[in-house]
Amino acid sequence: MLTELRKLKFKVFTLSLSLFLAFFIAAILLSIVTHTNLQALIKSIFSREIQFAMRLSLITSIISTILCLLVSIPVAYALARYKFPGKTLVNTILDLPLALPPLVAGVGLLLLFGTTSLGKALARAGLVFVFTPLGIIIAQFFVNIPFMLRILRSAFESVSPRYEYVAQTLGCSTAQAFRRVTLPMARNGLLAGSIITWSKAIGEFGAALMVAGAIRLKTETLPISLFLNMSCGELNLAIAAATILIVISFVSLFIFEKYGRAVRLY
Repeated sequence: MLTELRKLKFKVFTLSLSLFLAFFIAAILLSIVTHTNLQALIKSIFSREIQFAMRLSLITSIISTILCLLVSIPVAYALARYKFPGKTLVNTILDLPLALPPLVAGVGLLLLFGTTSLGKALARAGLVFVFTPLGIIIAQFFVNIPFMLRILRSAFESVSPRYEYVAQTLGCSTAQAFRRVTLPMARNGLLAGSIITWSKAIGEFGAALMVAGAIRLKTETLPISLFLNMSCGELNLAIAAATILIVISFVSLFIFEKYGRAVRLY
């Protein structure tokens, strides 16, 4: 009886703390959304500046997510399936953007594409990254590639290699077994990785700010619009940008929880 009472107390404590934390986070986000009236919010959302920021955010985040997906699929598969010398070092380097502050990542990208011979050669070829939307894309890619790699690596590790061996005994090549067996079985990880990477890309601020700058109606994504409008006192426009980001984050995380529950992020 005493043991059951202790279990009940511990259960009540942990659940109460969980509910309090959820309430605390919800209260902060709701204070943003409800700070202005609905009419002013809708007017701000349909303003020229916010519409531009939404379009640029969607375009750059979709492109960077596709790039992350194309690069991460073969790399994550190699990390999940093969053993090779220096694998721990390679994993550490690939995970570095997770630990780096985005501003530091932005400084590195700015120096690489703005001052080095590589950056100057790319600029002469027409690929200008500094103070352009291309800089936003490369910043989003650099910051978010480790998230996609970790999710896909976990997804591939959850698929037993035996399925690939069976496919190969039936006449499939290694690439065909990967395409026809492993990829379909890892589809939840692919979906979850794409969703969470896209939502993080659309909210990227620090690295994009350093590389692309904060230029209205040129490199103005939703986070940069939020920053600019808060800086100059345009609270309604700032709240509109914040509200859109909150809705996107909520929906994407909900989908991730639904389809990526079996996929480990860390």
